[in-house]
Amino acid sequence: MLMDHGWIATYGSNQEMSVQISFASQGGSDTLTPDLSIEVDDIDRVYEQMKIAGFPIAYGPADEPWGVRRFYVRDPFGKLVNILAHNSN
Repeated sequence: MLMDHGWIATYGSNQEMSVQISFASQGGSDTLTPDLSIEVDDIDRVYEQMKIAGFPIAYGPADEPWGVRRFYVRDPFGKLVNILAHNSN
C-alpha cells in the first residue's frame, strides 16, 4: 500500500513509471467522490486550459492538506474528473 488516509487507499509500485490504483469512499475535503483521477505536471496550466475549453469546473483549484493541488471538472458525459498534482514542498 502506498497511501491510506482512511477514506482513500492507494496501491501500486514505487518505480519511476509507477502505476497506481486508489479506492475511495469519498472525495476528501467534503467533496463528491470523483469517477477518475488524473495526475499532471502543471496543474495551473491544465486548469486554465480546461476553463478555456469550456469544461465545467466543479471544485477548486484547491491545495489539500494531504499534499496535492487539484480541481474537479465534468467530462462531456457528466463524469467527475479529479485533476491533481502533488505539491513539490
